[in-house]
Amino acid sequence: QVPHAPSQPLTSSESRRFTNKHSKKALKASLTLGILLGMFFVAWLPFFVTNVAQAVCGCVPAGFFDVLTWLGYCNSTMNPIIYPLFMRDFKRAMGKFLPCCRRSAEPRPSAISLSMRNSNSGPRAATSLKNVL
Repeated sequence: QVPHAPSQPLTSSESRRFTNKHSKKALKASLTLGILLGMFFVAWLPFFVTNVAQAVCGCVPAGFFDVLTWLGYCNSTMNPIIYPLFMRDFKRAMGKFLPCCRRSAEPRPSAISLSMRNSNSGPRAATSLKNVL
């Protein structure tokens, strides 16, 4: 089925605003993805090329191979830095759980509320093994 058109068509300024809003989001998402993939390839491509060269000719020094391995590991440490820089939702989620990122106006959740939320426990009727089975 084809969805029905809205009863009132969008004006050209509303249409442009809608398009600009979505194109900005798409551009930002593309930029974030490009940076993440670029960092991944810069960090891991030398490791994999060297790994293949080592398998073919065995001419790669062990120290150089270790440096390239750690370069790849550094990529994993860069992801938690890149995500908050470019993604507002990720930054908000991290702010809820990390005390260093929390705004002073936000209330701090108590340990009991976090425990209840994480364990799915809370006020509920007592259940016995007989009732469950």
